[in-house]
Order: sequence, then C-alpha cells, then structure tokens
Amino acid sequence: MARVLMLLSVIFVSVYVTEQAYFLQKDFIDNINEQATTWKAGVNFDPSTPKEHFLKLLGSKGVQTPNKNNIKMYKSDDAAYDNLFGRIPRHFDARRKWKKCHTIGAVRDQGNCGSCWAVATSSAFADRLCVATNADFNELLSAEEITFCCHSCGFGCDGGYPIKAWERFSKHGLVTGGDYKSGEGCEPYRVPPCPYDEQGNNTCAGKPMESNHRCTRMCYGNQDLDFDQDHRYTRDYYYLTYGSIQKDVMTYGPIEASFDVYDDFPSYKSGVYVKSENATYLGGHAAKLIGWGEEYGVPYWLMVNSWNADWGDNGLFKIQRGTNECGIDNSTTAGVPVTN
Repeated sequence: MARVLMLLSVIFVSVYVTEQAYFLQKDFIDNINEQATTWKAGVNFDPSTPKEHFLKLLGSKGVQTPNKNNIKMYKSDDAAYDNLFGRIPRHFDARRKWKKCHTIGAVRDQGNCGSCWAVATSSAFADRLCVATNADFNELLSAEEITFCCHSCGFGCDGGYPIKAWERFSKHGLVTGGDYKSGEGCEPYRVPPCPYDEQGNNTCAGKPMESNHRCTRMCYGNQDLDFDQDHRYTRDYYYLTYGSIQKDVMTYGPIEASFDVYDDFPSYKSGVYVKSENATYLGGHAAKLIGWGEEYGVPYWLMVNSWNADWGDNGLFKIQRGTNECGIDNSTTAGVPVTN
C-alpha cells in the first residue's frame, strides 16, 4: 500500500509541476493574441516544459530603480558624446553601423542555465571591443569564465548581477571564448545549447538544469593562447540613464539591459512587446541592446536574446522604449573597453 501511495505522490507531483507551465499552452498564447495590439505571440518552448524549469533561465538580478544608494553609478554624460553633435537618429541598428563586427548580431544560447546576465554582458563587451579596435578584435568573449569564475557576481547558473560582471571586467578582465564545442578562443562556453530537432522538439526538454561548473584557470579551447595574457579589460562600469542610453550605444556599441519577465513574454514572436494587462511576473532576465526605432508609431529597443535563434524573431525581440517597460529603461549597464 505504501508503494502505491508513493507512486501516486510521484505522479501527482510530476503532473502538478508540468501543469504549472500554463503560459506555454496554446490557449494561453491564443488569448495573448486576442489582446495584444503591438506584437504577436507564438510557440517558442515545448508546452510540457515545467514552470520551474523555465524560471531557472531567468537569471538577472539587475532590474533597477535609481535611488540614493546607486544614483552615482548612473552615467549621464561623456565628453565623447559631443562627437554626436546631439543627433540621435530615429532608427539605429548597431549591426549596420559596424558591419565588420560580426559578434553584434550573433544570437547565443545560454542552454539550461540562468546565465543570461553573463551572456549579455560578455557579448556586449566583445561588441564594444570590436568597435573600439575598428574590427581588429572580432571574436566572442568567454561567457563561461564570467559565469563560473566570478563568485562576487552572483551564483553562476542560478543568476547574477550584470553590473558586477562589468566591475569584474574592469578589475580582472575576461578571456576570449566562443560557443559550445566551437574550440574558439581561450574558454568556449561549456553549457550545451537547446536548439530544436527535426521533429520540432526542444533538445533540452526533460533534461535537468546545468550544475555550476568548476572555475577553470587555463585555456582549453585554443590551447595556443596564454590564459594570463588573453584577458581583456574595461576602464569602468556603470548604469545608464534613459537620456544617455542612445548616446552611449552610438559612441561605444551595444550594452546589457535587464528587465522583468512576465508570463506572456516567453511566447513573443514579432512586433513591439508591451506587457499584457493581466500578465504575471516570473523573474528577471538580461539581453543585449543593439539599437532602437519605431514601428507603427510605437518606439522600441532592439534586443538580442540568448534563448537561441529558434526563439522569437530569429533570436531577437523589440520592447517598448521610453515608458520603462518592465523596468528596462532604468536597468542598462556597460563599460568602455581598454584597447592598449
């Protein structure tokens, strides 16, 4: 009898957890499309994905509100902005501005790990280094090292603070490192990606979340590189005010942006995302901000996500700009690369 009760308990818990991913179900997605006027929803994740599994992808603890404790970290001006002559274009895409910098448009895959905070910051840093060197440096920096070696940044796959990652870049630097099994750079990412197979199933579905890796202090990708000499640095780290975001991106390149994720966002497919009226909060996420524009009169930020290119609009999304949608206008971080 005890065995039967135990089996029933296991079945009940399994069903309960699976059912919690209500926001990935077709009827929920259909309901979004009935209400949303600026964007479209669609299937991005396996509908059977447990809620707890999805929540672990939301690893940014960096959604901010300016206050007396952090206001000094917000950058509002820079002498280099003067070179813009005050001209902010209506539309801007860093991929077009710096066409030789191939990393800008690269859509990465954080895998079964809440490392969005590390992927977004390391990706933006690589883009900025490419911009600063006129494409002499044109490769990815290691999301692996910042995820698992910066213990002051957070908790690896269990989330972290983007501003702490930029602080790490300024004090300890970051080595090069490409995507999973790429062999590119000093320390390529070692968390397996989660693409869809030929049958349309997510290859990570049903697999456990990634455990934190042991920090490695050597080059295991391109072993011709010297770990100690491969590090790149930034001269500073900062938040950006809403009024300085565009100037900073146009001057130095893409930045990291954190925002609150609600239960309608996972199913984003196209258009300018605006939170649904009765959406429920799920957690904080980080992505890379590469530009802005307007679509049917709605201003937006252009973002590169890290849930692979099968998600959203080929891995990208647009989110409303100027209204602090989901906290994004107050929660951008960056740093200026050191090039000598």
